[in-house]
Formats: sequence, structure tokens, C-alpha cells
Amino acid sequence: MKEALSLLQTPTRPFHYRNRHTAEGNEILHIKDLSVRYGDKEAVKRATLPIGGNGVTALIGPSGCGKSTFLRSINRMNDLIPQSQTQGEILYEDVEILDDAINVIALRKEIGMVFQKPNPFAKSIYHNLTHAPRFYGEKNKDELNRIVDTSLKQAALWDEVKDRLGESALSLSGGQQQRLSIARTLAMKPSVLLLDEPASALDPISNAKIEELIVNLKRDLTIIIVTHNMQQAGRVSDHTAFFLNGEIIEYDDTETMFTNPAHHETEAYITGRFG
Repeated sequence: MKEALSLLQTPTRPFHYRNRHTAEGNEILHIKDLSVRYGDKEAVKRATLPIGGNGVTALIGPSGCGKSTFLRSINRMNDLIPQSQTQGEILYEDVEILDDAINVIALRKEIGMVFQKPNPFAKSIYHNLTHAPRFYGEKNKDELNRIVDTSLKQAALWDEVKDRLGESALSLSGGQQQRLSIARTLAMKPSVLLLDEPASALDPISNAKIEELIVNLKRDLTIIIVTHNMQQAGRVSDHTAFFLNGEIIEYDDTETMFTNPAHHETEAYITGRFG
């Protein structure tokens, strides 16, 4: 643990654990008694959730229930929100990432995040993908080209843009921009990918491509996705957590939750009776 913490404290040193917990039931993340407040409002209330390695966990629930706040806690994005206060534990590979000593820049290389709206830089496609590696000291042209090639292929975007790498990323369609945002995150070789409603602003075809991408990526990554789309959660996730009023009401494998939920609130939400 001390070695891992040291790595997190050193932003220029590689921080990649490749001996991942991949067996069913083993946890890469464990969130325990997590509470998040914005001033006087408690957005997340004593939430506890284990996240196994390599798979997809969906966070569902009505608007304002705390699921996006919970997601942002996992890579300390809530630190950027004034008056936010976080209590509890978030263990990543047995490292307490809420510790004040944690270097959040290094942490966000390991636990990447993609937001609801595509946010490409006003640069070329190529420079969108090499910006962060260059920032962290990668200067080798061959390695940068390899990063571009690999991340675009992982994001299922290579065939569409391989002859357009010098063009502005803003020239891409909305769906392509979102996959580029995912590719830009993958360029940093994260082990956990946080997705906050990544397809909610996209057309059905682009939505389907994002879902296919998620299913393919979970072979190598741990993915946590916030979604309002119950069909999407059912298609892409292995486990689902249902949030209501800042609390986790139920957590189970997705098939069980969608076919035989344990709580009437969960059933009511999944069947569309509220939310």
C-alpha cells in the first residue's frame, strides 16, 4: 500500500497496476459509507458498493438521486466543486484515494472519466489524442503514433478518421466526438473508466456504437456508467446499483435486478412508474 500511495503522489512516474483483480467477486474498487455534501445538501448518504475488476456496473435512478455525484467521487472530481465535502472510504487496489496525500492528477490517469456532452479540444484529432501523453513527458514520435492508433481502434473510431487525423476534432459528428473523447481518455491507459450518461445526447445509431464499444472495452477495463436508459443498462452492464434520494437502495447482478428486484422502489423505477 505504501508503494502504491507513493506512486500516486508522484505525477510523472507511471502509475499502472497490471495485475488486476479480474476474477468474479474480486474488487478493484470498494466504496464504503460514502457521503457527499454540497453545503447543507447531502447528495450521497453512506453509500457502500463493491466494484469487481473487468466488467460494467450501471448506476441508475431518477434525476437528482446522487448517482453522478457518486461517480465523480471515484476520481475526486467533486474536489472541483465549491463547498463539497466528502466522507467515507474509497479503496482503489487497497489504496485510500480520499487521503489528502493522494495526487489527484495521477489518480485521474488511472481512473478516467467521460462526460455527458462530447468535449473535444479545438485541435486536430491527432493532437487531441497526444495532448495528455505529451503533457506527461512522452516525446517519442513513434510512441505517440502508436498511442493514437491504439486508442482510436479501442474506441472503434480508427476506420472513420484514419485519413483525417490532421483535421479539427470539431469537424466530427456528435457521436464521433464522443468516441474521440473516450479515445482521448483511453490514451492514458486507465484501468477504470467512468461514463456519465455518455450516449444521452446522441442519435440512436451513435448510441448503439457507444454501447458496442462499452461491451468490447469491458474485457480489459472496469467500467462504471451512469444512465437513465433502462434498456441500455440491461444491454451493457453486468451489475446494477439503484440510487434513490442519495442512497443505494439495491445492488445486484443486472439480470436479477431487472427480472426479480428485491425492493418495490426498484421495481417501480425499472418498470417506469416513476423517475
